[in-house]
Amino acid sequence: MPDLKSTLNLLTTPFPMKGDLPRREPALVERWARLRIYERMRAAAAGRPPFILHDGPPYANGDIHIGHAVNKVLKDMVFKSRFFDGFDSQWIPGWDCHGMPIEHRIEQMNGRGLPTEQVQQLCREYALSQTQSQKKDFLRLGLLGDWDNAFRTMDFETEANEIRFLDRIRQRGLLFRGQKPVNWCVDCQSALAEAELEYANKRSTTAYVGQRVVDAADLAARFSLAIAPGRQARVVIWTTTPWTLPGNAAVGLDPQASYGLYDSPDGMLVMAAETGGKLLQSFGVEHELCAVAPGADLVGLVLKHPLRDVDVPVVAADFVSLETGTGLVHLAPAHGAEDFELCRGLGIAGDNVIDGAGRFVASLPAIGGMSLEEGSKAILETLKADGSLLRQERIEHSYPHCWRHKTPILFRSTTQWFIAMDHPATGDARTLRETAREAIRDVPFYPASGRSRMEAMIDGRPDWCVSRQRAWGVPLAFFVRRSDNSLHPETSRLIEEVARRVEREGISAWTRLSPADLGVDESEFEKLSDTLDVWFDSGSIHATVYRDPRRPDAHGHPADLYLEGSDQHRGWFGSSLMTGCAADGHAPFKAVLTHGFAVDGNGKKMSKSLGNTVSPQQVAGTRGAEIIRLWIASTDYSTDISVSEEILDRVVEMYRRIRNTIRFLLLNVSDFDAGADRVPVEYLESVDRHALARCRELAEQCRKGYRDYDFVAVTRLVHGYCADELGGFYLDVLKDRLYAGARDSRDRRSAQTALHVILENLLLLVAPILSFTAEEAWGVLHESSAGDDSVFLYTWDEAVPPVTDDPEAAEFWRHARQLRPSVMKAIEDVRSSGSIGRSGEASVVIEAPAEIVGSLSFLRAELASIFIVADVTLKEADKVDVKVRRTASLRCMRCWRHDASVHDDTDAEQGMLCDRCRTVLAGFPELSGA
Repeated sequence: MPDLKSTLNLLTTPFPMKGDLPRREPALVERWARLRIYERMRAAAAGRPPFILHDGPPYANGDIHIGHAVNKVLKDMVFKSRFFDGFDSQWIPGWDCHGMPIEHRIEQMNGRGLPTEQVQQLCREYALSQTQSQKKDFLRLGLLGDWDNAFRTMDFETEANEIRFLDRIRQRGLLFRGQKPVNWCVDCQSALAEAELEYANKRSTTAYVGQRVVDAADLAARFSLAIAPGRQARVVIWTTTPWTLPGNAAVGLDPQASYGLYDSPDGMLVMAAETGGKLLQSFGVEHELCAVAPGADLVGLVLKHPLRDVDVPVVAADFVSLETGTGLVHLAPAHGAEDFELCRGLGIAGDNVIDGAGRFVASLPAIGGMSLEEGSKAILETLKADGSLLRQERIEHSYPHCWRHKTPILFRSTTQWFIAMDHPATGDARTLRETAREAIRDVPFYPASGRSRMEAMIDGRPDWCVSRQRAWGVPLAFFVRRSDNSLHPETSRLIEEVARRVEREGISAWTRLSPADLGVDESEFEKLSDTLDVWFDSGSIHATVYRDPRRPDAHGHPADLYLEGSDQHRGWFGSSLMTGCAADGHAPFKAVLTHGFAVDGNGKKMSKSLGNTVSPQQVAGTRGAEIIRLWIASTDYSTDISVSEEILDRVVEMYRRIRNTIRFLLLNVSDFDAGADRVPVEYLESVDRHALARCRELAEQCRKGYRDYDFVAVTRLVHGYCADELGGFYLDVLKDRLYAGARDSRDRRSAQTALHVILENLLLLVAPILSFTAEEAWGVLHESSAGDDSVFLYTWDEAVPPVTDDPEAAEFWRHARQLRPSVMKAIEDVRSSGSIGRSGEASVVIEAPAEIVGSLSFLRAELASIFIVADVTLKEADKVDVKVRRTASLRCMRCWRHDASVHDDTDAEQGMLCDRCRTVLAGFPELSGA
């Protein structure tokens, strides 16, 4: 008996079943860098339509976390997919380098009090070391991009460009200096942007305080009552910040609401009629409602300051709520944005009661110099002693905290620089708020809910405080006249002089600059020491980085996409929109994509203290970065993204299915020369043409998914294609031809032609997501792993199968594919009874209506291989029915098919063979005796 196994096409491939990703991936990272793949992609894409992805820069401090991985991998998938889709795709990564976190870190390491220039140098060195460390971790994730030209907001050229860019906004009339309440962190000793706040629960003392009415008779008259001489009256206010009471300048009420005058043992009390009675009852105060008057009638009433011998007015305030408190609020214009705007419009001034360190100002009697906590207690004791404090309570409420120090912030009035939201720009009738609204009108948002969040940010944003009181930041390089705070008349010239110095020396050039160096009279003009908000740094990179003509990728038009986390509507998205609209009158982006936060398997925020963090470095080192990439692609990024070991286990199973499919394809084309062995499309076997048509459908669907940034759809399509279309059908059907057909036969080469095209398509389609695996497999397919070829140098158009099913074939395959599950089930039922052992032993009769039988007759000869049975008979009937019996045909000893051509009197030396195998063996002279 000959060794028939040796005549089968049992091939090998260097592409292993086990990925061993942690070991293989670093070599591919090095290969991409060595071959300068990004530069070669750009060269290959020369002349194509551009697609520009701007990078919202991560902060250069600390190791990257899983949230960074989500963000950067999404960007990488966008960049790569747009390249494959025929664009000149561009992505320059970068880092945000200035700001308090790094300066605070330097203070921790070296102590406070260092000279400003030394602080700046230490901060620069620290930030550089952090970017180098983060870059290594980012590259480990398989990211491509222009990393050799990555930007840092601390680059001298970028710092200089930012100084110039701010002056452009000034020239448009949108930059002003003013004293306004701002978010103030006593630990940072600086103003904070809205995006630098995070909200957390805080326990606070609230107080109900009665402010004495100067003229009780006037009050009674407003309620159409008379009052006994000497009778006292108080207006009861409610505050959650008793420490601001020394700054009281007025009391606000709702002019549309009704207010009650209540008689009590301690005098008359005024409170909102809707809530006053209930509150007094809860205080245990005996009371009687004497009269009700509209709030508008009480405007102009004069009260005594709660702590000082000065008078304050009652004013109309449309922001007063009746849902909490008494319907009357004390107004401290130095310590509240709404208070400030209202009082400014009424000509009412207010002074700070708290200094930058969080202590009461020295000029305040009794409490000057006290801490916030000490002074607040003293204030309440004073009010209690004179009978003004009706009640105090402890409540827990959401309150803004500094995102760096996790401490509650204060609202205090300081002299700062602002970008105006509601002032028309020079040469433009629109305000910045109006311009921003118009700018996003036609911008697509992914997901669509991002639009409403951006609109809410625009509508609710106050004037943007862009100045900070720190050392490590881009300076507001202005000289201000000491007498009236006006800018130097030659500001534009001076700005350019400073910018040129900063280009050579960095921001320290401003630190060491003497006004006299630029011909400025120091006795007349003050050199500012303020620095710019870091959100202005990152928000202006569309101009300071991407429009810099010295950079290789400079361009002057909006980016095609901005992509960041969902918290960035008031962060980088917002600051970028505002700077773009302020300087250029339009948004710096054409589309916006937001993703959720990475959370644990239970949907909880990750925290080292909870022990529920997942480190990208650890996952890459144990499972492979490819698993991180597939997890991100297969998860709906529009909401928070859950990750845990169990979730990653499921991702690994998905990866194995895709990898094993790729391996099967590589294995079965390993003896195929695409140049010499390819079968022209018109001569392909019908099932192979159908397979290519299905592959074309996959390619079109995946391309749509990528264009819509729907990576979940792409992974679902690819995984389903590997598991069902290939594993569950086509590859199953092909095995006999691949393994048992003559090596160079046209039907086998037809199958290999289809497999080769399918494999190329599959690798190109998964490359944006499974970059390591696609590159590894591409090198095996094209024997280029040691050369300089790469999957990232091709496009989808170069591999799309030019095949679709013709109408008759399409109908045949529609009916055959619909029937296949029914046939498989019928076979399994018979097999379970013991009548047959394998589907190949089955003889199948399909009864069906004439239309179906006619359609299936188009390729009747294909049916046995499609169903992997011995033979198929078609019969017309009223309804579909499948009958299975054991075939009478004998089994071929070589291919194991049951075929009518196998006879038991076959040459005993070769055994029982089918005609096909007998022909194949004729090509083996050593077996045929030739």
